[in-house]
Amino acid sequence: MLTDSSRLRDFPSLQGRTYLNTAAESIPPLCVGQALEAYWQDKLRGMAGREGHFAAVESCREISAQMLGLTPAEVSFCSCSSEAYNLLASALDLTNADEVVVTDLDFPAGATPWLRAARPPVVRLWQAQAGELLADDMLPLLNEKTRLVQVSLISFYNGHRIDWPALHEAVRTHAPNALISVDITQAFGRVELNCPGADILISSTHKWTLGVHGGCIIGIPVHNASRLTTHAGGWYHLENAFESDRFQRAITKNGALSFSVGMPNFAALYALNAALRYVAAVSVAAISAHADPLVRTLYDGLLDLGLAPMCPLHDDHPTGILAFMHPRSVELHAALESENVHVMHSAGRIRLAVHGYNTPADIQHALDILKKLL
Repeated sequence: MLTDSSRLRDFPSLQGRTYLNTAAESIPPLCVGQALEAYWQDKLRGMAGREGHFAAVESCREISAQMLGLTPAEVSFCSCSSEAYNLLASALDLTNADEVVVTDLDFPAGATPWLRAARPPVVRLWQAQAGELLADDMLPLLNEKTRLVQVSLISFYNGHRIDWPALHEAVRTHAPNALISVDITQAFGRVELNCPGADILISSTHKWTLGVHGGCIIGIPVHNASRLTTHAGGWYHLENAFESDRFQRAITKNGALSFSVGMPNFAALYALNAALRYVAAVSVAAISAHADPLVRTLYDGLLDLGLAPMCPLHDDHPTGILAFMHPRSVELHAALESENVHVMHSAGRIRLAVHGYNTPADIQHALDILKKLL
């Protein structure tokens, strides 16, 4: 992943193209395809294949926990982050008397369940200034009624990495009844997490972790298990799903395990198990050490071209994402794509994402095309 030879070996589809769109979709290594083939072979065995299926789930739970700094009992899976956040809403069971803080740099999956609740809580918006969320701006939003503060460790929108110590201290001091929920989708597998004290961690699986669609990781420390147990129906998360009293009561497993309400998406978890073990073997620290200087080169290059990134880059808060707005964004995006440089374009915004499989040549190629057009 980090050298020319390993990149060619593990990511042959990257040959001849510059892929700077991992914040939307990753390019999985070949071992992920091999894991999907292993799932298929187990599936062909019919019911007998479930032995392999459930073994893959537990292996994936083990490596996920290891990378999150949790125990396997504190980690579970569902199908996507949207499902996870709706299950979180079920666990919290908020009312009109409660308050939730969300940010304007968050992904909709984490911000909208509170707006759609049957008894919607008061939703308070923490707004960014110059692309950054400042803890002091959140203080007026916090009080004893605050039950949840929902943030992304790294914003999908502009790559801003939240100041975790300042956030954590502010919430614990000014909102003593609040839980902190952290979407780590744009961080997990790319930067070291370093968000101690988070009450629940949620991550999609098809971005920086190098997995595929159909999975989501949920991490809940054991001391929060009773507070964060869903009220959803189902079977896989029940202690007594097939016991004689199953039609009289439903006994839910506590905490993270309650978020796996139905049959696991085995294919996604075979893939995630292989992907996370690949990332762990390379190490997130090595990925960050390789890719962070490329982000700095890209940031400085954008500034030299008069393209202002949407938030400042702080070397002590690493991120894999840079974004800028431009009135000719459609034209810029088309020019990049025509030269096999793949980035995200949306509503005047161009977003570039740098992972461990990117190279200095990728960064220079993208900057050269932008310079030529501008």
